[in-house]
Amino acid sequence: MKYDVLIIGAGVTGCAVARWLSQYDASVCVLEKEEDVCCGTSKANSAILHAGFDAKHGTLMAKLNVRGSEMAEALSKELDFSYDRCGSLVVCLSEEDRPRLIALYENGVKNGVKGLEIIERDRLIAMEPNVSDSAVAALWAPTGAIVCPFEMTLAFAENAAENGTTFCFDTAVQSLVRTDAGWRVETDRGVFEAKAIVNAAGVYADVFHNAVCDKPIHITPRRGDYCLLDHAAEGFVRHTVFQLPGIKGKGVLVSPTVHGNVIVGPTAIDVDDREGTNTTADGLNDLMQKAGMAVKNLPLRQTITSFAGLRAHEDGHEFIVQESAPDFFDCAGIESPGLSSAPAIGEMAAGLLWERYRWTKKPDWNPTRRGILDPKTLSTEEWNALIQKEPAYGQIICRCESVTEGEILDAIRRPLGARSLDGVKRRTRAGMGRCQAGFCSPRVMEILSRERNVPLSEITKNGKGSELIVGTAKDVYREVRDEA
Repeated sequence: MKYDVLIIGAGVTGCAVARWLSQYDASVCVLEKEEDVCCGTSKANSAILHAGFDAKHGTLMAKLNVRGSEMAEALSKELDFSYDRCGSLVVCLSEEDRPRLIALYENGVKNGVKGLEIIERDRLIAMEPNVSDSAVAALWAPTGAIVCPFEMTLAFAENAAENGTTFCFDTAVQSLVRTDAGWRVETDRGVFEAKAIVNAAGVYADVFHNAVCDKPIHITPRRGDYCLLDHAAEGFVRHTVFQLPGIKGKGVLVSPTVHGNVIVGPTAIDVDDREGTNTTADGLNDLMQKAGMAVKNLPLRQTITSFAGLRAHEDGHEFIVQESAPDFFDCAGIESPGLSSAPAIGEMAAGLLWERYRWTKKPDWNPTRRGILDPKTLSTEEWNALIQKEPAYGQIICRCESVTEGEILDAIRRPLGARSLDGVKRRTRAGMGRCQAGFCSPRVMEILSRERNVPLSEITKNGKGSELIVGTAKDVYREVRDEA
């Protein structure tokens, strides 16, 4: 299989690159070792679009953070994903720390972040009544925002696919071999050839970089633990509330989500395991202890789930977006603010490839995409009319999140459709509520089985090896009866 470009990794970075490359007359394929897009760092993060005040002035990280933040709102309308410019607050808990707050403000101004202010305690309390009694001031960034990282990644991927990009899932890259025509990429699903490679492999990006580049890089997986609170906690904070950042990042935040939850996290724990997304008692205890520093009375009893994600921390704490070897383009070291920067990383990387290969632009490129219809956004009259036309929108499958069968069918049937329970969950939120899929899983499995025309025993939670059942009692009875 020959392509102009092979992208390794279908996280938000790889999908953003694919989306911007899809405007050119080039054949592009995304290789992903998991069963779906958004299965690594992109699925387990804070869902924050940082304003850009934290990254060191003059770095590529700072430049792409501010640019990505500025692009996001227009993209959310163009590609139909959730976006809320709720703003962010960095809370200063003592007068001794005020110089650090001022330094953060000055760095943000140099980076070009708009609207930054240092606000005093009275205004801070008016904005966030649950802020800590120790808070003396805060950095207010009105351009800070929140998104759904699943929706954002899927929006990039689906738009790329609709514009001709190929996605190959369950395809792990094993080796890269330089050829006269470009690259030979050996995978566990066969051999691919391409003129160029884009390395967007997250915590594995250094593995591929070091296999072909003279100057090695080193990435440490940095685990972040999170707690997600129930809808009952909605309104506890109205903005993203940060603590003053430390050596390992921006500290534990408390933030609303675009879906009406509250998220708390992350910790910052360096690990060796590149797949080490397990939570630990120590990690969660550390999270809970730190979470209450910037806010008081945090309702952690409303926690409905905890999870962990990995950030790809490069030793230099800088994004690497460049042609690192002939026809080998890195998008490596993409840690926080990676989600915020993803639109700009995609734009920049696609621009670098265009400068190298000078493809023509497609006259029929479609920059827009329509997401899954959420009938809860409709009026009662509109929803009733939809049910008359499509009765599946009248069948509630997930009670906690009020997800209908119509939404699940759309999630399965659309480009790059869901093939697993987690695939449906990321696209529709079925299973993300208080019961954490305890009620809706059997019904979602039935729908997946019916729509994909496969037995229930082949339905997985998140790809091969995570099958949920071995069969049905009826099947076992039939086998016993036939043997008798």
